[in-house]
Amino acid sequence: MAVVSTGATDAVVRDDRRLSPWRGVVRQYDYWWTVYKRTWKSSIITSFASPLLYVLAMGVLLGGFVHSPPSRLEGATSYLAFIVPGLVAAQAMQTAVLETTYPVMGALKWHKSFYAQLASPLEARDLANAMLAFTLFRVASTSAVYLVVMAPFGVFASWWGPVLAFPVTLLTGMAFAVWTFAFSAFIRSEASFGLIFRLGLIPLFLFSGSFFPISNLGPVLEAVAKVTPLWHGVNLTRMLCLDHVDGSLALVNVGVLVAVLVVGWRVATRTLERRLAQ
Repeated sequence: MAVVSTGATDAVVRDDRRLSPWRGVVRQYDYWWTVYKRTWKSSIITSFASPLLYVLAMGVLLGGFVHSPPSRLEGATSYLAFIVPGLVAAQAMQTAVLETTYPVMGALKWHKSFYAQLASPLEARDLANAMLAFTLFRVASTSAVYLVVMAPFGVFASWWGPVLAFPVTLLTGMAFAVWTFAFSAFIRSEASFGLIFRLGLIPLFLFSGSFFPISNLGPVLEAVAKVTPLWHGVNLTRMLCLDHVDGSLALVNVGVLVAVLVVGWRVATRTLERRLAQ
């Protein structure tokens, strides 16, 4: 927007030309690359070391005491093979949520980089898309390392299983990222993040089928678990990794995750636009 002085009055001339979504993200590449170079070391423990140690503790050590036939582990030949796909999907969710809580609050409340970027041709939609693209990169790097490191343990039934499961983990993570972004852009205090972690993240992580089949929850809670996006991500990831794919159920899983992602992206961009306009 440019202001043209006319002497007695000022006329505001608006430039209605908008950057395409792709160009809006590319223009912020240098900024996000600089952010990553300065912060990647701090993410090693939370994104890589901690999840892998968790797999070893739960899947290898505790799993050594779990002796169940494949029929009770959704086709998995061991508890380790059962738990790994679920934890990969759950880690994608956790990484996405972490990248869209405090970073969004910081850009709005603390260092206010969103407001500074609005002085350029960028718009609120471009800012949201770029941060979500960075979140996608973080989810992709975490999931890729997870799958590669677990491959030598013999937990995958085929070579193509984890290859197809990788984009599923991205879809799962981003389905949560867009809604968390919208929530972070709406609230005024970081104290509200406790609602996400205590009432959202932890219950989903525990009761999504990551640790045990949801049939053990009983009919009512099993039905509730199947409504959550994380279960769809866990179920689809596990089917692919164990080579027990139910075609119709897989389509339902993908459909739910895509719907949650598309609607959530729309809500996230609209929420940020309203927040920055205040």
